[in-house]
Amino acid sequence: MRKAPGVAALYPGYGCGAGSEFSYGWAGMSPIAAFPPESHAVGMVNYRRNRVPGGTYFFTVVLANRASSMLTDHIDLLGQAMRETRAQHPFETLAIVVLPDHLHAIWRLPDGDRAYSMRWRMIKSLFTRKLGQAGIRLPMRSNAERRLWARRFWEHTIRDEDDLRHHVDYIHFNPVKHGWVENASEWPHSSLRRLEKDVSAQESANIYKVKPVIA
Repeated sequence: MRKAPGVAALYPGYGCGAGSEFSYGWAGMSPIAAFPPESHAVGMVNYRRNRVPGGTYFFTVVLANRASSMLTDHIDLLGQAMRETRAQHPFETLAIVVLPDHLHAIWRLPDGDRAYSMRWRMIKSLFTRKLGQAGIRLPMRSNAERRLWARRFWEHTIRDEDDLRHHVDYIHFNPVKHGWVENASEWPHSSLRRLEKDVSAQESANIYKVKPVIA
């Protein structure tokens, strides 16, 4: 696979190819590897989230059915759910990529705000509801709950500018990593194309300004 032309210029140190998984979280697993099939998701209930008011976070959100393409098949409804959530509970999206069965995003929350779980619950609920309103049938769990989303999501608190840069690179290279495209800029559901087209050098540098996190 080739790296996307122009990505290295936007993000010095770009190098999130195969084998460069993160080494934190559940036993050093990548964000996606941390989500086994739902029936085998053992041990995740003990995961403790790090909530920094006004922090910057990397997220991985996964569908329950890893063979599904619901997110990209209905990308317009997902976008509506995100915009409606943001209108009520503001957040800034620094980077995002949506793949058929999962998405990665980096959010910056307002000062004093750490309620990212509430926002993801709202996005999931709105998207699920919009699919139902569109007449799309979804599988059900035994308790009559729609079985669309994995119950949990992956979260990592961004600690500094280098950490942010690394995760932005990971997000934008993800479609290449999973074999969907050869060049990251070819994937339509990614913030990379917007950055390459619209962001000036100064604005690109400002993306990486992160409030220090005190351990």
